[in-house]
Amino acid sequence: MDIPKDYKFTKTHEWVKVDGDVVTIGISDFAQAELGDITYLELPAVGQSINKADPLGVIESVKAASDVYSPVSGEIVEENSNVIDAPELVNSSPYDDAWLVKIRISDPSQLEELMDSGEYSKLVAESGGH
Repeated sequence: MDIPKDYKFTKTHEWVKVDGDVVTIGISDFAQAELGDITYLELPAVGQSINKADPLGVIESVKAASDVYSPVSGEIVEENSNVIDAPELVNSSPYDDAWLVKIRISDPSQLEELMDSGEYSKLVAESGGH
């Protein structure tokens, strides 16, 4: 199970990579493994405002459809069109090629509420991951 050390994580298995006031968001290796083969993604439009914990989009797999939740509040500044065209990237490269959106954060203190890689590793282990 791959868990990058410099990323932050949510209890709902989204990852966050911080770069100044913009964060990149995706779903974790654990989440993609639980979902199975990803077949479809729906993401918000660039320019849309989103609040922390609001649904950010939908991921459909051969097993289920799941909401992806925003770990922070802010404005969508970029979406990954590659992953919409090739949703299987989420399975093959959840942390690199398959980021979902980039958000300009409106409240940087929300980042402090996210888990670091060690805390997330414990959550995954308790959930039956490795």
